[in-house]
Amino acid sequence: MKGITCTFSNGKTKIDYELLLMNRKSLEIAVHPDKSVVVKAPSNSTLEVIEGKIKKRSRWIKRQIRYFNQFDPRTPERKYVGGESHLYLGRKYRLKIELSDRDKVLLKNGFFYIETISKQSEHIKQLMEAWYSRHAKMYLSKIFYECWEDFNKDNLNMPNLKVKEMEKRWGSLSAKGQLTLNTKLIQTPKECIEYVVIHELCHLIHHDHGTEYYKLLDRVLPDWMKRKHKLEMALI
Repeated sequence: MKGITCTFSNGKTKIDYELLLMNRKSLEIAVHPDKSVVVKAPSNSTLEVIEGKIKKRSRWIKRQIRYFNQFDPRTPERKYVGGESHLYLGRKYRLKIELSDRDKVLLKNGFFYIETISKQSEHIKQLMEAWYSRHAKMYLSKIFYECWEDFNKDNLNMPNLKVKEMEKRWGSLSAKGQLTLNTKLIQTPKECIEYVVIHELCHLIHHDHGTEYYKLLDRVLPDWMKRKHKLEMALI
């Protein structure tokens, strides 16, 4: 069910919310993990009554949003020098850098071994980013096809997959069926990658973050909240 996007304003308080007018007797306000506020109200409710309820619960709404804010991605600035640790699938590996007549990155025995024509940090960064990009495209594709098995039976069109750097999102699903995953996911544990993929695939059936969406997510991935919390702490 498609809701109406609204904004409640009262002094310094401003709350964006999605309004769903439904065949029900009572009004319900929910704050979801993505910090979206959804209000379900009886179909004959007036805006005055709805916003009166929001005003009464505004402190609770803000408190819930602050709670979910703590799980926003936090990516520390990592250095590209010998001894610095970098992540791969949730584990930390230290850099070992040696000058060479070629550029090469190899992961083994708990280290990133880097052979390089230059120890300049910017050059090492480029080598690492290229390595992450190659491995992300292979591994994230593998996880995508594994997760797709839970949705393939629903007569849905399989999305096209694209892996690239994203500034503020782990993943997205376009209206045209383009699933985009953030290259940085390769640094997080497998269960976190599965959460992002399944989170987006659920949008093939429910396009918003309404109650039915979360019912589906609960059914397909019962421990999704635990995985989400782990994901948001993964790059620290």
